[in-house]
Amino acid sequence: MIACRRLLSVLAALAIVGGALAASGRPEEAQAAAPGEAMTLWYDEPATNWERQALPIGNGALGAMVFGGTGTEHLQFNEKTLWTGGPGSKEGYDNGNWSAPRPGALDDVRRTIDSQTTMKPSAVAQKLGQARRGFGAYQTFGDLWLDVAGAANATGYRRHLSVRDATAGVSYTAGGIAYSREYFASHPAGVIAGRLGADRGGKVSFTLRVSSPRNDQSVTVLNGRLTVRGALEQNGMRFEAQIRVLTTGGTRVDGTDRITVTDADSAVFLLAAGTDYADTYPEYRGADPHDGVTARVDAAAAQGWSALRAAHVADHRRLFDRVALDIGQAMPDTPTDDLLAAYTGGASAADRALEALYFAYGRYLLIASSRAGSLPANLQGVWNNSVKPPWNADYHTNINLQMNYWPADATNLAETVEPYTRFVEKLQAPGQRTAREMFGTSGWMVQNETNPFGYTGVHDHPNSFWFPEAAGWLTQTLYDHYRYSRDVSYLRQRAYPLMKDAAKFWLANLHTDPRDGKLVVSPSHSPEHGDFSAGASMAQQIVWDLFTNTIEAADVLGDDAAFRGQLAAARAKLDPGTRIGKWGQLMEWKTDWDDPNDKHRHASHLFAVHPGRQITRGSALAEAAKVSLNARGDAGTGWSKAWKINFWARLGDGNRSHKLLVEQLRSSTLPNLLDTHPPFQIDGNFGAVSGVAEMLLQSQTGVIDVLPALPGTWPTGSVRGLRARGDVTVELRWAARAATAIRLAAGKTGELQVRNRLFTGSYTLVDAGSGTAVPHTRTGDTITFDAQAGHTYLATRS
Repeated sequence: MIACRRLLSVLAALAIVGGALAASGRPEEAQAAAPGEAMTLWYDEPATNWERQALPIGNGALGAMVFGGTGTEHLQFNEKTLWTGGPGSKEGYDNGNWSAPRPGALDDVRRTIDSQTTMKPSAVAQKLGQARRGFGAYQTFGDLWLDVAGAANATGYRRHLSVRDATAGVSYTAGGIAYSREYFASHPAGVIAGRLGADRGGKVSFTLRVSSPRNDQSVTVLNGRLTVRGALEQNGMRFEAQIRVLTTGGTRVDGTDRITVTDADSAVFLLAAGTDYADTYPEYRGADPHDGVTARVDAAAAQGWSALRAAHVADHRRLFDRVALDIGQAMPDTPTDDLLAAYTGGASAADRALEALYFAYGRYLLIASSRAGSLPANLQGVWNNSVKPPWNADYHTNINLQMNYWPADATNLAETVEPYTRFVEKLQAPGQRTAREMFGTSGWMVQNETNPFGYTGVHDHPNSFWFPEAAGWLTQTLYDHYRYSRDVSYLRQRAYPLMKDAAKFWLANLHTDPRDGKLVVSPSHSPEHGDFSAGASMAQQIVWDLFTNTIEAADVLGDDAAFRGQLAAARAKLDPGTRIGKWGQLMEWKTDWDDPNDKHRHASHLFAVHPGRQITRGSALAEAAKVSLNARGDAGTGWSKAWKINFWARLGDGNRSHKLLVEQLRSSTLPNLLDTHPPFQIDGNFGAVSGVAEMLLQSQTGVIDVLPALPGTWPTGSVRGLRARGDVTVELRWAARAATAIRLAAGKTGELQVRNRLFTGSYTLVDAGSGTAVPHTRTGDTITFDAQAGHTYLATRS
């Protein structure tokens, strides 16, 4: 009888998970709108504003913003290595290192802080900073224009971006003819591709031309190939783009700087671009881009449109389709800008549809702006229409670059971390020089922001020039990437050498605080806020995190026991940066200067909550973090709100997390769903995706914590494909805000701990492959069992 009941429970469990798969595998199929519409941004008029309305496509290295005009189409495009600055800059380039030695300058600042407790940022900048030379800025490559015939009095206009297919398009009817255009940026082919068609033959006519805001290029046309070639005036960087036009039917005429197609059945253009940038320190120059650009365009042309598109969609879906989220959404037949304008964050299925689309869009943007072979996503991903973009569209290392990659592993996009890993690796050599020349020690470091040319030193903006802890934070992402995959070769060959070298820097540079004998970072500055001091909380928390991660990694690899001992001893003496202040708050500085009326956008002293793991939910420190967050309030810039979504999720308050998501969508999201600081910064998109994942699944402490912060507005739903540390892929189903099925696919053999209140009631745990019960132990709401690589385990409510 017992065996019979067990068999029945197993069969019931398998039936439940089958339902979960059906619910979460293709949520868009249940929507009220047309098939696939739930994963599509669409609009009923062309874009007229680049930042607010144009739609982004990208393949990591190349990006374009599609406007969707009728009479004149506009695609502004980028290639991510086109940067001013660096070697060859007319004003010179020094990687931010001091132009002349400053013996004793750093010690002078430390002594002043020891005696006076603080220094004004301007005073520290005068001692330790210097004007930037040759930092440079990310550049727009140019604009592609299509002057289209037959578009007068267009009706039925529709402009769209499918985030599942990674294709953008335009359709309308004019003169009784249905016209269509489609665009995508192919990672496999390395090109941006476009196709113009009509529902009747011989009706496709247009002129293709290009322009640039810079006067540094020449345009030539030969045999249907338009070539843009030049060199940046500021640093001599060579660049080239080629656009081939292929037609079916009709005629093609090459002009001196444009190509005209007349009466074709359809036409395709293929665009590739490149520069002579290389990520090799200290020259940062490589081969002329001509041969590579030519090869990519011609190889794409040889494939043909259908094969090129199919390969592109398959490549994108291989990543994108790993995760599907169902939170009760039903997409109305409403343009996306109207959907956003009507959004309240309430209980409607339409509001859920926008939230699910925003989550999917963020994953789309990461795939589009970070693929192997390119630089990592910058402040604007890969999209920029300016020669002087905000903050140079650079790599800010005091949160923004790191935030770009928070959702990568958690939402099953591990491949997107490769450009980030390589970028950090390439900072090590210039960072070692900066450590030697500025601090007189070994190890490597980088300050507050960097560029593709190894800028690891300082500038002279008082509130944002000093942040030597950045290398420790950058390596956290690398170690977390290992924790998700448990790829020991990645840890040994790539992450750990950078972690160890960053830890060596801090072993040599921690300062003994005369107030209490603790080891502190001095001078330290809580990013962009307040005075300089010794032992600012974020600095201490980052060093604690770095030492902890490096000790763990060294233990995994069996590295030098003596070095591990040094780190452990230093960590024992380290001020942890986790003090509770006089009004119950987590203190931002070692001295209790926090103002309960301070609404600053940075909440840097909560690093230990997220993305760190020093403060855990339910502890006294976690309660103090809540006090700090409540005092700061829910306002802020786009990325700031995104960080707060993650904070509240880590603290177990899903309703507050959701409130911040609502705030971000309502006040920090543009009609094309890009995040605005303002202006546009992409980190808020990525931070919000991470926050949604954190509401549903956490694993930073080593326990797979299921639905740790589920908001009340998502009472029923499912998700598949989220990742937990330990190489586990997770699928969940819940109802009445309680988990009903938890499916865990183990990539490695080892012990798993899983927490959810499902385990406080009646439940079953089976091997989904064999249907056999899995031996385990239970303590409260947490179960522990031994998993086998390649096996999937299913827990269900019974």
